[in-house]
Amino acid sequence: MAFITKEKLFSREWFRAYSLITLGTLILASGFVFFISPYKLAPGGTYGVAIILHHLLDTPIGLTALAIDIPLAIIGYKILGPRFGVKTVVGFLLTAFWVDFLNYFWEGRQLVENEGLLTAIFGGVLLGAGLGLIFKSKATSGGSDIIAMVLNRYTGQSLGHLLIYIDSAIVLGGLLAFQDWKIPLFSWITIFVTGKVIDIILEGVSYEKTLFIVSDHANEIRDKIINDLQRGGTFIRGEGMYQGKDKTIIFTVVNRRELTILQDYIYQIDSNAFLTVINANEILGGGFKPLSKKIEETSDFKS
Repeated sequence: MAFITKEKLFSREWFRAYSLITLGTLILASGFVFFISPYKLAPGGTYGVAIILHHLLDTPIGLTALAIDIPLAIIGYKILGPRFGVKTVVGFLLTAFWVDFLNYFWEGRQLVENEGLLTAIFGGVLLGAGLGLIFKSKATSGGSDIIAMVLNRYTGQSLGHLLIYIDSAIVLGGLLAFQDWKIPLFSWITIFVTGKVIDIILEGVSYEKTLFIVSDHANEIRDKIINDLQRGGTFIRGEGMYQGKDKTIIFTVVNRRELTILQDYIYQIDSNAFLTVINANEILGGGFKPLSKKIEETSDFKS
């Protein structure tokens, strides 16, 4: 599977990808300038380091992060090969530009004064939204991602764990630099919110529920699902653990409104039925979001 995707110059896909990068980097920069930096939060990554240095040495945040990103990208290219395409380079160049451009006019003022928790949450929302759009363009944020990939190659540890270690070290660097325990605590909140928002941007908000139903009235429930709710499902043949009797398990996916209808119906015909209801993070195919559309929208990176 390729790491770098190439869109035909000035094609619809090309404009879409670079529009997402431009908008994503602007939103990302807004999170750093309006929320993260004024409170001296250091939520990992090269911008976490750049924010620490900015408040200690008065260096420009964007230019400092860029000075870290460029060598990392070169090192990553030499060690890992061509995993970081033009879009990734454009991404961290634009982010650096937007950060210093916005910071020039904003001058480090706090958008929400003396509200560290609100700042951490809404800063994380903006960071997650920006990064999510960048990932949708099939680019990567570079920075600590590259460090994690290099370490992964030599240590064999998972990328997820390595990213946690790297970002946590940067967060603790903020504690050492500013001698304030609120900074790492708020920074970890920002990291958590950022991750959740990225998931929402990439996977969407799902209102569907996954159901596993065990009932002696499986055929009646099947008719209700197919004819009234106009949904599909699958019969799974099973065996009861206690008495060893044959059981029919219904596997289906419905939305929240349909779940209420189906629960009421099952209770009427079989009050002893067993139901497991699971929040469906994402449903692809079979009358829901086409798998092909998902592949087009999400990034194509593989560690």
